[in-house]
Amino acid sequence: MIRVRKPAEPPKVLRTKGARVRRSHCAAYSRAPRSYENGRKSFEFDPNIYGHETVKQALREAQHGKCAFCESKLAHISYGDVEHFRPKAGWRQEEGAPLGRPGYYWLAYEWANLYLACTLCNQQFKRNLFPLRTPSRRARSHKEDVTAEDPLLLDPAVDDPEAFISFREEVPYSVKGNARGKETIRIMGLNRDALAEQRRRHLRHVKTLQQIIELRAPQAEEARNLLLRMQQDSEEYVSMTRAFLR
Repeated sequence: MIRVRKPAEPPKVLRTKGARVRRSHCAAYSRAPRSYENGRKSFEFDPNIYGHETVKQALREAQHGKCAFCESKLAHISYGDVEHFRPKAGWRQEEGAPLGRPGYYWLAYEWANLYLACTLCNQQFKRNLFPLRTPSRRARSHKEDVTAEDPLLLDPAVDDPEAFISFREEVPYSVKGNARGKETIRIMGLNRDALAEQRRRHLRHVKTLQQIIELRAPQAEEARNLLLRMQQDSEEYVSMTRAFLR
């Protein structure tokens, strides 16, 4: 994972249609909070708003066409899902725990809560998991402040993931054993076998370029330029590359 820098201004569809639906949902919850908390009522979310092509395109550009979590190029593996960092319909503190309702419904169309993720990171691993270090601090409705929460998952637009997660070769680990890095690796499946194999292949290229430079081969200057490019945010698995070369 690397830091994601989104444009300050959300796409228009979130500022207009998304804002209207948010107001409607907040009003509905205020009229019957218990019904939404016990599951008798639930919100309907419109993927044509939060998943609008202008939203996806803005996220693609901000994320350099990569999954916000595993750093794989989305064009290689999937079209990409618009992922809600704080789950919109319901949340779980841990795997197998009861589903907490109604979820972060008021953030379903909030720019700060949206990322583009590969299908595996979003649907197979994270799903509706959103653990907090202190569960009692969880915001249960739009009337509470999410900034008082202490999430264990790293938020790539708020946190600097490279300060929490580093690599030994292709294997991610939490820096100084910190809990947030450890939980992010576990929940997002950042050490899954197929992903580790992709990083291993990438690292072989890095090592080859390094050897060419050290041997002062005729291609050394070209190798040096390629290695510099591979350390830019736009490149796949750049957090691993930077950690290896650091």
